Amino acid sequence: MAKFYFKSSSQKEEKHLVPSRRTIDFLLSYSKSLKVVEYDNLKFETILN
Repeated sequence: MAKFYFKSSSQKEEKHLVPSRRTIDFLLSYSKSLKVVEYDNLKFETILN
């Protein structure tokens, strides 16, 4: 998915990216299902789906 959001720095003109509704729904669903648990100096990430 990174290729959708990052551009090379060699491009001089700036274009605004417009994500599709499907991409927005995917990111929202992912963020809702992600759980981060911290224990001492460690972080554990789990997907709840």
